[in-house]
Amino acid sequence: MEAVEVFNSPGKGRGLKATKELWAGDVIFSEPSVSSVVFDSMAERICHSCFRRQDKLQRCGQCKFAHYCDRTCQRAGWAEHKEECGAIKAYGKAPSENIRLVARIMWCMDKKGGLTSDMQLTTLDELEDHISDMNEEEMQEFKVDVHNILDYWPNKCKQHTLDEITHLFGVINCNGFTVSDQRGLQAVGVGLFPNLCLVNHDCWPNCTVILNHGKIEMRSLGKIAEGEELTVSYVDFLNLSEHRQRLLKTQYFFDCTCEHCTKHLKDDLKVGGKEVDGVMPPAEQVKEATDHCYEMLEKMDNARMKGDYHEVVEICKKCIEKTEPILADTHIYLLRMWSTLSEVQAYLQYFNDAADSARKMVEGYMKLYHPNNAALGMAAMRAGVTHWQAGLIEVGHAMICRAYGILMVTHGATHPITKDLEAMRVQTEMELKMFKQNEYVYHSMRDAALKNRPMTMMHAPASMEDGIKNLFHRRK
Repeated sequence: MEAVEVFNSPGKGRGLKATKELWAGDVIFSEPSVSSVVFDSMAERICHSCFRRQDKLQRCGQCKFAHYCDRTCQRAGWAEHKEECGAIKAYGKAPSENIRLVARIMWCMDKKGGLTSDMQLTTLDELEDHISDMNEEEMQEFKVDVHNILDYWPNKCKQHTLDEITHLFGVINCNGFTVSDQRGLQAVGVGLFPNLCLVNHDCWPNCTVILNHGKIEMRSLGKIAEGEELTVSYVDFLNLSEHRQRLLKTQYFFDCTCEHCTKHLKDDLKVGGKEVDGVMPPAEQVKEATDHCYEMLEKMDNARMKGDYHEVVEICKKCIEKTEPILADTHIYLLRMWSTLSEVQAYLQYFNDAADSARKMVEGYMKLYHPNNAALGMAAMRAGVTHWQAGLIEVGHAMICRAYGILMVTHGATHPITKDLEAMRVQTEMELKMFKQNEYVYHSMRDAALKNRPMTMMHAPASMEDGIKNLFHRRK
């Protein structure tokens, strides 16, 4: 932790600042969780120790709830699961993920105290819980959780006061960090990382946070001067400033006064019209197209949830045909259309159409996101793979190289997704050389390879709820 120190940030309370000059991709600090748990909905599909997704998992023979890759993972997770195992068995069932997490944190505190590691910059008691900012409905939910954890908590264990328990529920509610699977592509659980809780928000941050090999890494997105505050974004920048401010106030109980919110930077691009020969469409026409897009997005989401992917394609195509001539290529509703359309078209193996949709999505993202934004890197990776699947090797390789450059900053060379991308970059570079030497031979060899080993179907597109996540986990 020699690169950071705690300080009082004007108008924000405690924060972290750099104690030395930092550069893009620097790992500012790495931190294991105090504790973490798998989401209720994924308890049987994700290893409770390493958080890997596996087709076949071994179930704990005692509580029948925890699942593991093998005995190695089970032994590695036993220190945390030992008390939990007996509690679940005695309770008769596994409680909710929030209750399981708070219970695990309390067992950890009973063993180690408020400072659970030498690298921890703050005690758990000092973390903000925002209990006083919650409304009556939220407090009722907390009372239910407190009541249930009191029933779940073993009598033989140290007993905690209601204030202590309520404080921990408040802490994980506003500071619980989503834990991803081994490739970093899907949120599968939630954990508490005390040092991360000290990092304040900015809609255009200078840092990002990823999970790598079981620890969170805070990485710099660009040059950071000594003494400069370190910030991350709690919400997706693709939202309008008004929407971001509302989310931050509702979920994290503060008013964002960053430059991008106060000056509404890039809001005009996110909901604007398309300029043609220096002429903008009338505001009424832009509003009408925007409203139509919004209605179609709801229909598209419903079709997607039902798994009717051909209907999704039809809805998206008709909406884009009607609104693309009017709305800017950075309009956030069009970007959602292109993102969903490209994913579904790739799943249905309409690769040329998917490549065109993905390219438009990335071009829009590049005008809105920070150049080293992880969401932009992941989108470029998806677009690159889609172009490669379509046989468009030149654009595919260029997209994959762009994605690799971004993910080297946001994820680092050792992250599994960066390693996968590096392998793809090497492969497409080799194919590109072959293509430039002789296009006919390249396509002939490609077609022959695909006949012998057809492209496998991609995973079914996830629901919209599994899209870009907020940085911190919130109760649903």
